[in-house]
Amino acid sequence: MPFEIQLRYTPPFAAYADPDEALREFLHLVGYLREDDSSPGSVAYRLVRECFLRTPDRPWTVEELLATLRTTRPTLYRHLNRLKDLDVIEESSLGKEAGTARKGYKLRYGNLARAWDFTEANIENVLKRYREAVDRIQFLLENPKAGPGRK
Repeated sequence: MPFEIQLRYTPPFAAYADPDEALREFLHLVGYLREDDSSPGSVAYRLVRECFLRTPDRPWTVEELLATLRTTRPTLYRHLNRLKDLDVIEESSLGKEAGTARKGYKLRYGNLARAWDFTEANIENVLKRYREAVDRIQFLLENPKAGPGRK
């Protein structure tokens, strides 16, 4: 399962009084919002704010998201995939319609803070693997005759 996040140092968020301003800055910091889509009217921002945060328990179909956001399918999927890479949204089954399974997308656990807990767990696992890689490289540098599997 792919997982991708951009990490940047951030000043304290206590200075923000407006939730939309804080949300835009946060989404920019983690790499979801790019410079060209960080305006309040952008599809990327509205997908999070107007769809997933306004009704966090609701699974949205692609068709509903396309109609609400008035965008193209490739643009929508690009933004959905970014949110899936952060692991803050999940797919859910909406049953079958005309013999095909319908799926929807919703905020993981129906709560941004709880969804972010999942993201943090992924970050901890990635950092642990990085630490293992660094330790292994250092060991190999210090012990050039060590074979595979030896610590």
